[in-house]
Amino acid sequence: MSKKYTYKSSGVDVEAGNRFVKSIGKLVADTHRPGVINTIGGFGGLFQPDFSSMKQPVLVSSVDGVGTKLIVAFKTGVYDTVGQDLVNHCVNDIAVSGAEPLFFLDYFSTGKLKQQVAYDVLKGFSIACRENGCALIGGETAEMPDIYSEGEFDLAGTVVGVVDRDKILDGSGICDGDAVLGVSGNGLHTNGYSLARKVLFSKFSVDDFVDELGMTIGESLMQIHPSYLTVIRKFRKMDGVRGFAHITGGGIEGNTQRILPKGLQLDVEWERWEWPPLFQLIRKVGDVPVDDMRQAFNLGIGLTLVVSPDQCDAVLNTPMPDGFSILKIGQIKTIQK
Repeated sequence: MSKKYTYKSSGVDVEAGNRFVKSIGKLVADTHRPGVINTIGGFGGLFQPDFSSMKQPVLVSSVDGVGTKLIVAFKTGVYDTVGQDLVNHCVNDIAVSGAEPLFFLDYFSTGKLKQQVAYDVLKGFSIACRENGCALIGGETAEMPDIYSEGEFDLAGTVVGVVDRDKILDGSGICDGDAVLGVSGNGLHTNGYSLARKVLFSKFSVDDFVDELGMTIGESLMQIHPSYLTVIRKFRKMDGVRGFAHITGGGIEGNTQRILPKGLQLDVEWERWEWPPLFQLIRKVGDVPVDDMRQAFNLGIGLTLVVSPDQCDAVLNTPMPDGFSILKIGQIKTIQK
């Protein structure tokens, strides 16, 4: 007699997926803000925005993932922070344009759905969405056996926000001689993990305590990618603030260059700050060339601001939100031909 196959025996448990959706109802509802119309479970998330206070509302969107930071999550068994990483990363990417986040949608795919792991990830989404004033209005949870190894999963997310057209921050007003300021980061955020893992796990295990870090390797690598929304809100209306850049893959130079008008370049004064211990450790253990460090990592600067010279001191003397500091790290110069 031939073997009888079912969807469940092939590796997909529809009932488990339905139980998971029901289990996260409160987490999702806690993120809702004015404009949310439906609850989870429909074919699409419904959101009715109120743009009556805006002259020309422009929607701004961004999509991203967590990358190989997930491998560190698998090693540590810590799953409730990678969701926060993803939301904050996406929010930062639209906030640098001057946008306020409206809603977020996630994609969670795995070989076999483990209820607690998935719940912890969604808990992270919920925490960060609440902190950013962003509604979690939908998502997709997919079981895909034979694609992922046991215990593995992948994440992606999309955020949609809005900014009035005349308040878009696109860097178009940046000039030769403008100052570049850097806002502190707290670790690798969600970039450079392929290099960091190869280096650090060649010598350490995830549970090894390292004196210069003051914590384990795993704890250091799993620090949550912060949201810079509060910082950007504080500075975006100040005179002389001409642009923001979120420092992700490509480093300080590569990302700040994205907002500079043609013919201008960033001149970083690298000696102005000391690399945080985690980056120093990676450099030392892996004998990583400085140029590679600068390209792969944020090196302690998670956000840059480009400011007119006459307003630089005013920005530097403005009290920062808790957990952040700011310093001058360079200037804008004309590219010499």
